[in-house]
Amino acid sequence: MKKEKILLAGATGYLGQYVLAELLRKEYPTRIVVRNKAKIAPALLTHPLLEVVEAQVTQPETLKGVCKGISQVISTVGITQQKDGLTYEQVDYKANKNLLDEALREGVQKFIYVSVFNGEAMCHIAIGAAKERFVDTLKASGLDYCIVRPSGFYSDMVSFLKMAKEGRVRLFGKGQYAMNPIHGEDLAEVCVSQLESTKKEVNVGGAEVFTQTEIARLAFEVLHKPVKINYSPDWVRRLILKIGKYLMPKSAYGTIEFVFTVMAMDSVTPMKVGKHRLKTFFESQL
Repeated sequence: MKKEKILLAGATGYLGQYVLAELLRKEYPTRIVVRNKAKIAPALLTHPLLEVVEAQVTQPETLKGVCKGISQVISTVGITQQKDGLTYEQVDYKANKNLLDEALREGVQKFIYVSVFNGEAMCHIAIGAAKERFVDTLKASGLDYCIVRPSGFYSDMVSFLKMAKEGRVRLFGKGQYAMNPIHGEDLAEVCVSQLESTKKEVNVGGAEVFTQTEIARLAFEVLHKPVKINYSPDWVRRLILKIGKYLMPKSAYGTIEFVFTVMAMDSVTPMKVGKHRLKTFFESQL
C-alpha cells in the first residue's frame, strides 16, 4: 500500500535530521522545508522519495502551497539558542503557527509537534511560554494532533562532558534531580511512529535514568579523570536568573533561563525507550 506524503519542518536541526532519515527508511514520500538546500547532503537531494522546498517558516508568504498534497505534518521547529535575532515567540510559536495555518488551509489530516517534557511547568520562562502557546493553539485548531514531549537530548549532555574536560563540573543543590535523556535517533523513531498512532501526547525519554551527579561522574569516567564536582546552593541559581534577566542580552539569557530551570526539576518520563546508551555517546564525542 502506497504511503501518503509527509511534510517535515526543521529537517536540518539536530532532531530533524534523524526524523528525515527515519521517514525515508520507512519509505514515506517526504517533503522538507529548508531555508537553504545547501544544508542538505548532496546524496539526499536525489533521493526518489524526497522533495526539498526552500522557504522561511518565519515568513508565511513563502509557505504558500507547502502543504498541498500533504497527509501529515511533523514539526521539530524550535530554537534552544536564540540566534539570527529571532525570539522564541517568533520561532517556537509563530513559525509553527504559520505551518499550522497552511496545514489547515490545505486540509492536512494531522500535525505532530515536538515540544518539551514538563512544558506545562515552564510557561513562566520564554521558551516554555512560546512552546505551550503553540500547543494550546494546535489543540484548539480542530486538526488531529500529537504532542511529543521528550526529556533532554543526548546532545544537551555534552555540556557535562565539556565541564569535565575542563576539570570540574558545577551543579546546583546536591545534583539530585534526575532525567532520562534520549538520543535523536531513538526519538525520531518515536516521532515517526505517531503517524500511525492515535495518541495525543507522548512523554518520552531514553532507557537510562541518571541524577545530574551521576551524569557528571559518567563524564569523568569516560575521560579517565578524577571526579571533581562543585555544588552551589540553589539560591545561587535563583540569583543568577534574577540578575541575568536585567544584565544579560536576551539571546543569551533565554538559554540560561531554560537550562537553569530544567536543572531544578526532575525530568524522568513515563515512557523510556531506545537502544543508545549515554556512556557510548560520550565516548563517541572524544
